[in-house]
Amino acid sequence: MLKAVAIIAIVLAVGIAAVFAIALTKPDTFRVERSLAVKAPADALYPQVADFHRWTGWSPYEGRDAAMKRSFGGTAQGKGASYAWDGNGSVGAGHMEIVEASTPSTLRIKLDFERPFEGHNIAEFTFVPQGDATLVTWAMYGPAPFISKVMQVFFNMDSMIGKDFDAGLAGLKKLTER
Repeated sequence: MLKAVAIIAIVLAVGIAAVFAIALTKPDTFRVERSLAVKAPADALYPQVADFHRWTGWSPYEGRDAAMKRSFGGTAQGKGASYAWDGNGSVGAGHMEIVEASTPSTLRIKLDFERPFEGHNIAEFTFVPQGDATLVTWAMYGPAPFISKVMQVFFNMDSMIGKDFDAGLAGLKKLTER
């Protein structure tokens, strides 16, 4: 019996060491990015993102918790506008603030997650005219601390976050396309 317990303990220790070793090979930063062409001018799309009050119309995260608490601060839109949320396990809690706004081409947002995991990232939206359409790109990037690297051994972060970005861009397209 004692021998079996020792074997199980060794196998478990080797398994944990293997996960940690694989995690150490993961990059120190991450970037998730999705783009979509929308048949609308950049000046019609930009305000939907630059004003956090309008995110309920297109963001995939807004509909996941009907009881989510929201608060807005700073400027009404653009640089200095801020938004905090506190919701269920699906949306967690955090705060974001627009730190750069170049109308109508770029928005950079400082994004701080409090739970379910702490994280400090940048979200970026770019709007590039392409004929009668605008290529909208939604990206998020930042550091990948060790716990994030361990999670990446089991989950593909690009796929998980990317599907939400795809849904959000499709919502933005539906809201603004003519």
